[in-house]
Amino acid sequence: MGMGVAGGGSPAGSRRRRRRHARGVMSEINVTPMVDVMLVLLIIFMVAAPLLTVGVPIDLPETAARPMEGQTDPINISVDAAGKVFIQDSEISYEELVPKLMAVAKNGVEDRIYVRGDKAADYGMVMRVMARISAAGFKKIGLITQEEQGTAAAPSG
Repeated sequence: MGMGVAGGGSPAGSRRRRRRHARGVMSEINVTPMVDVMLVLLIIFMVAAPLLTVGVPIDLPETAARPMEGQTDPINISVDAAGKVFIQDSEISYEELVPKLMAVAKNGVEDRIYVRGDKAADYGMVMRVMARISAAGFKKIGLITQEEQGTAAAPSG
């Protein structure tokens, strides 16, 4: 008789306690939405990355040279088929090449410089650009060419 008053011995009382305990705070993290967001970001960056590397359209000559290991952010100087000179993507005149190059160089004359000359560009113009860069004190100058079998650019020099 005394067992019914306390509520501990009846089967109905124990069911109520289990239900309350089963509905407690859920402490697990749902990772699925985070993985979905990361995959979407990965796809966006994979699509956008090739678009960021597009610069001055230059038809590079092909060589059997292998890519050089080295500095992470070289300065790209391009000479197109018409003989126009570019630093990164900005067109400059031949006379302002050294002052603009000094302004862009983060480490002064220690920066690596890659010269890209169009296949149809005047060879003399490409050499004058390289001579002017060298006369300014830059010693880490490389030429960018295209591999004969592949399409990857390969700095040589």
